[in-house]
Formats: sequence, C-alpha cells, structure tokens
Amino acid sequence: MNVVKEIERLNQQELDAGIAYEGSWHYAYRDSAWIYVGGLAYELSEGDVLAVFSQVGEIEDINLVRDKDTGKSMGFVFIKYEDHRSTVLAVDNFNGSTLLSRILRVDHVHKYKLPKELRDKEDADDFDDLDDKEMRGQPGHAYKGKELASKYDINKGVDIFKPKLSKEEKKKLKKDKKKAKKRMKEVVDIEAKQMAYFEEVKRKRAARAEEEAAEKRRRMQLEGIENEADFIMPSETGWRGRFEPTISEVYPSKPKDPNAPKPEAQGYGGMNRRR
Repeated sequence: MNVVKEIERLNQQELDAGIAYEGSWHYAYRDSAWIYVGGLAYELSEGDVLAVFSQVGEIEDINLVRDKDTGKSMGFVFIKYEDHRSTVLAVDNFNGSTLLSRILRVDHVHKYKLPKELRDKEDADDFDDLDDKEMRGQPGHAYKGKELASKYDINKGVDIFKPKLSKEEKKKLKKDKKKAKKRMKEVVDIEAKQMAYFEEVKRKRAARAEEEAAEKRRRMQLEGIENEADFIMPSETGWRGRFEPTISEVYPSKPKDPNAPKPEAQGYGGMNRRR
C-alpha cells in the first residue's frame, strides 16, 4: 500500500508543478514497455486483464503468473505495450484504482524478460505458424500431421478404373515382380564382373607395354644405340620369322643345279611366297 500511495503522490506532485514528460520520473523508464500490475483478483484471466489495460494502448505481450502445480493465478501480471508511452498512461490511470474490490498497484518495470519456458513455447508457436503459412494453399495442408484412415491421401487416391485382379493373377504378378528383381540383380552382377575383367585387361596391357619398353632399353644399351628413333625392335617390323619370305628354301638338302628349271611360284591372295 505504501508503494501505491508513493506513486500517487509523485504523480500528483508533477501534475501540480506542470512538469513535462522529459522531466518526469516516468522518463527514466522510456526504454522499457513493460509494467507490473499487482493486487489482481485470483479469478481474473488473461482475457480479463487485456480488456481492462488495453484501454490505454495496444498490448503486445502478457504474462499472468500462475502456480506451476495448480495453475491458479497468483494475483499479479506483467504487461508489455507496443509503445512505451502507454506505460505512462497505465501507471497514471490504473495505479490505486479498484477492480473487484481490490486495489491495484501499477508500476513501471525497468528490465523484464519472459521465463524460459514461455519463450521456448512462443518460438515453437512461431515456427509452427511459419510452416502453416508455407503449407497453406498447397494440397493436403489441412491433413498435415494427421493420422489417415488408409494409405490414400489427396495426392494419391483410389484408382477407380484399375481392374480387379483375381487371386491367381495377384500371385502371378507378385511372382513376375520377384523374377524381374532377380534378373536386375543378375544384370548388375554381370556388369560388375565385366568391369573387373576390363580393368584386369588394361592392367595386363600396361604391364606388357612396360616390359617391352624395358627390353628395348636393354637392347639399345647392348648395341650401343643412344637415339631411340634409330633402333627398331624385331616385333615392330611386323615379321616374326628369321628369314625373308622370298627365300625359296631355308635349309637346302643338296647343292642346286644352276641349269635346273626354276619352280613356278605359287601365288595366293595376290602374294608370291614360298615357305
């Protein structure tokens, strides 16, 4: 009661002296839009408090303190206005007034923060509101988070034109799907084996090329050839025999008669060769 009387005395003193807002004691709370209201009747709800205190300004937030176990009001509330100047009107007009036979104490609050559980609840509500705004207007938004009675929804309904299958047809369809799945697995396995085979062939070819290069370097060193362009490996000539194919006999068994007729060359494929 002493605080209520002191606030009333300060307000009346400033009113009699004609002190402007900048010189008033209210000016010290210009950075806060919160007020404290005590002495409320316990049966009043948040809606009742809003109906009374919204007369002096738009209310942005409210916290009617309740008992955590019973949920009953503890008789005081914190109110936040959109404009801090509304707090001056609320303190001047409602402090010391009577509501349901109880005297109200209304005062400024320099710094106030909502309890953590209330802040978390508001953040979750804001997040849900954003989701609702994003989903609003899209198909099925009214059923979001709801348990449906069947597997069908607004995006995938019942196909009324689908022919009804018999028990044998359903069994055959299931069997065909199983076979198709098995064939697909076999195809994947074959492709994997083919890739492994191709990689092995590439590896062997690379190893063979490396061996041929090493053999070429060894022969060049033995024959004293430094320029690689001047040396040709036997396998690079395209002929793997020891003698040219134009020789009539590789290993003659007896001396030849110079006057004997020469055998006719047998041609095959446009090439005159004897082996």
